[in-house]
Amino acid sequence: MEQHIIASTGGKGGTGKSTFAILLAFKLAKEGEKVLLCDCDVECPNDYLILNKKAINLKPIYQEFPELEKEKCQKCGLCSKICRSNAILWIKEKYPIFFHELCNSCAACWISCPENAIKTRKKIVGWTFINYINDNFLLFTGKSKPGIAETGLIVREVKKRAIGFSNEINSKYLLVDTAPGTHCNVIQALLDCEKAYVVTEPTPLGAYDLKLILEILKIMRIRSEIVLNKSNIGSKNKIKEIAEEYNVPITIEIPYSNELIKAYCERNLNKVIHLLNGFTLI
Repeated sequence: MEQHIIASTGGKGGTGKSTFAILLAFKLAKEGEKVLLCDCDVECPNDYLILNKKAINLKPIYQEFPELEKEKCQKCGLCSKICRSNAILWIKEKYPIFFHELCNSCAACWISCPENAIKTRKKIVGWTFINYINDNFLLFTGKSKPGIAETGLIVREVKKRAIGFSNEINSKYLLVDTAPGTHCNVIQALLDCEKAYVVTEPTPLGAYDLKLILEILKIMRIRSEIVLNKSNIGSKNKIKEIAEEYNVPITIEIPYSNELIKAYCERNLNKVIHLLNGFTLI
């Protein structure tokens, strides 16, 4: 079966990106399609919380980190000079100090060490877990360990595992809920996606960040459509201007609703879906 990888993304946080991803998953599942939703916002995954599920049966994600063998180290400082993540502190005539929280495991330090004084050790940096929502809808979540600054590699591993699991269960759709923003984590999550729904809002910040993420998607050559959330507040003019500039259509408009917010806060997803039934015309 041909698999479709589709992203729900957005430059600005709080626009409703995760809610939209969940609603899209429910819609496709209701139509009889097998759907796997992957939450790639590893630093703050919330899809399982919105769906009132728990993080269970966690499978660890490991990463290689440098470890110094002092008896071999000549204190030359080459490892510190070559580290582009500034994860190694070296003071002349002192042993280098490694900050694993900043390390992205690029391997430059242990490959370049002339004395072969740097070995590696695996450490847990995050986890993945699966929740079964219904017969056609499964949720795959990635979660980073608190304090890890470089989480791009975690996102890559989560995405890799999600693709493997999606093939295993023979799902037609793999929906990827990215983190907000335009940083490395978002780009890692967007890789291999054939289409992206960009969720934004009619505010100055929404417009500014919409332009940033559309520029990224243009560079990555990912077909895009705009989802305008809270469409009946503020002014749509700037959003429409940006949509025309990038030749990206606004295909879905979801109005602001107090009743919708209340249902969302109460985790009453059935009511949320009912309220949005007329607007999720995908």
